[in-house]
Amino acid sequence: MISFLRYKIVYLLISLAVIGTGLYFAGLHGYRFSIEFVGGTLLDYQISSPISKADLMLLAQENDIKLNDVLTVDKKVSLRATPITDQQEKSFREAIVKKTGKPVKVSRYETVGPVVGRETLKKTAWAIMLAMVGILCYMTYAFKRWTHGLAAICAMLHDIVVVLGLYAVFGYIWGAEVDLLFVTALLTTLSFSVHDTIVVFDKIREYQRTTKGTLEELADRALTQTMVRSINNSLTIILMLIPLSLFGGELIRFFLHDASCWDHIRNIFVTICGNSFVCPF
Repeated sequence: MISFLRYKIVYLLISLAVIGTGLYFAGLHGYRFSIEFVGGTLLDYQISSPISKADLMLLAQENDIKLNDVLTVDKKVSLRATPITDQQEKSFREAIVKKTGKPVKVSRYETVGPVVGRETLKKTAWAIMLAMVGILCYMTYAFKRWTHGLAAICAMLHDIVVVLGLYAVFGYIWGAEVDLLFVTALLTTLSFSVHDTIVVFDKIREYQRTTKGTLEELADRALTQTMVRSINNSLTIILMLIPLSLFGGELIRFFLHDASCWDHIRNIFVTICGNSFVCPF
């Protein structure tokens, strides 16, 4: 049996360091929200001849387009702008062709209105709150004590705060955006959090019925018994994500580009730590 709770102060300090760093970046630099949440137009162009960021900004200004973000990587240009019309996009693309003297291929062209973006953000918040209420009710019913549900919510909040904090860091360093894929990763965190919590709590309840010992000893035994299962479960998902990242199509590559896929992987390990070292307290 591994004595996990002997080092609970160490786990607490690690969690506080990670959460503190994330909150610092979130408060100082904020998050980069995708057009699904704030509205706007996303353009991806494949160009045959390089063009500078200054030239793109100038061409956009001439076509009454306000660019919020410009990213050029090799022969790919990614642009974020306020909502534009099809005619504006066509004129802008033709201006780039005229400037470079080479053809330009549209890889992506999406426009989301600000009303739709606000509605998406509202639905996301409701989804997370409903998930938390459902988890609280289920845990209270399954274990006949509301304190179990409250402990599960605390562990889940720990996982969410860690993920949100780390994503703020990734957004500042690598430009990762908060989009619908990130929401999927966040809801996945809720699922893994409560899933592992139920397993650990059920083991503790089983040992309370059959084995004598303090709550700390029973928690250590439950964590030891369930740790291998949690790691194997996580590795199964990671092994599924690796071939998707290597052989997936353009959508999967963009999924990796904004770090959402690795966010799923990070969520798995954060959930293991959160449920293993937070719930027993």
